[in-house]
Amino acid sequence: MSRQIKLIWDFRGPAAAKTAEHHEIHLKEYIAMEKLPLSITGFEILNEMYAIAYMVVTDENMISVRDALKPHRGELYSE
Repeated sequence: MSRQIKLIWDFRGPAAAKTAEHHEIHLKEYIAMEKLPLSITGFEILNEMYAIAYMVVTDENMISVRDALKPHRGELYSE
């Protein structure tokens, strides 16, 4: 079984929550447009000035998605 990697985009400032929520829409659009076998996306509001958007990819998709979308960081994903 291949590893799952959570690619993360960080947003800071008073509009962080709305920006992260909106960014998730674009991540879903990218998955559909590229016909990727991925389905886990989301956003998390960590405090009033910091939020993240994320997409979970497999090892096979990680490099192409990383190069195209340029996430700020990544980590191993566990459910």
